[in-house]
Amino acid sequence: QVQLVDSGGDLVQAGGSLRLSCAASGRTFSSAMGWFRQAPGKEREFVAAIRWTSGSTLYADSVKGRFAISRDNAKGTVYLQMNSLKPEDTAVYYCAATAYGLGSSPSQYVYWGQGTQVTVSS
Repeated sequence: QVQLVDSGGDLVQAGGSLRLSCAASGRTFSSAMGWFRQAPGKEREFVAAIRWTSGSTLYADSVKGRFAISRDNAKGTVYLQMNSLKPEDTAVYYCAATAYGLGSSPSQYVYWGQGTQVTVSS
C-alpha cells in the first residue's frame, strides 16, 4: 500500500512562486511519481512526472520552463516548484504514484494524494 500526502498549496499573486510537496510511504511499489491538477469544471490534467531512480522528468507543455519537479529519495518526497504562476494555474494539485514509468495519463497512476489547493490571483 502506498500513501501519499501532498501539501504546500496556497493563495499567491500572479508572477509568484510556490513549492508543493508529496510525501510517499511504501514507495517501493512505484517507479515514478506525477503531479496532476484539476480546475473546477475541467478534467484532471497532467503537469509533471519524475522517475525515482534516474530522476528523468516529463512536463506538460503548459508548464515547461516555469515548473520543476524534483525528488528526495532519502525522504521519499517529491516536490513541484512552481514559478511565474498564472491565474490559469489555479487548480487542486494532486500527486500520484505509478509502477509503469514516466507517463502523462491519469489512468496509469494507481495511488493518489488528497490534493492541495493552489489559487493564483490576477
